[in-house]
Amino acid sequence: MKTFIALVGWFLLFAICWPLAIAVLFLFPLVWLLLLPFRLVGLTVEAVFKLVGAILSLPLRWVKAW
Repeated sequence: MKTFIALVGWFLLFAICWPLAIAVLFLFPLVWLLLLPFRLVGLTVEAVFKLVGAILSLPLRWVKAW
């Protein structure tokens, strides 16, 4: 559904201002590539926080198991 809304939005933009729609069509992959390292850093930081949380909560799990 998200893709359909984006496609309809792009067609509306194309109907209103086609040069801007073409620019968006060519610039979107470049922006996506520029933002990709930030996504990877975000995933890494999230994984590190989950790992630290799991390590800190491990003694509590051991006590609960007894």
